[in-house]
Amino acid sequence: MSTEDLEKYETEMELQLYREYRDIVRQFTYVVETERRFYLANSVDLQVREAGGEVFFELKLSDAWVWDMYRPARFVRNVRVLTFKDVNVEELDKPDLELPDGPRLS
Repeated sequence: MSTEDLEKYETEMELQLYREYRDIVRQFTYVVETERRFYLANSVDLQVREAGGEVFFELKLSDAWVWDMYRPARFVRNVRVLTFKDVNVEELDKPDLELPDGPRLS
């Protein structure tokens, strides 16, 4: 496989992965970024740990989707991540689930 073919394959896989993300993102509550991966999850438990004078993060996710084009099974029941780098956890805004302003129906 040539370098050009490999680059084309990776571009196509990234586009396919983005489309999958776009279609499923509303099913999840949190977006989680680590130095190696990007996750969508419905449950996040983040603990700061210390061992031997070094601080690290232990992250447990439930009902998750893993952003990784080389991974055939991206939906997982549980994920455990240990990292010495920063972790970013954001709650997703779900505007389509909010009730519109206006009179309430009885």
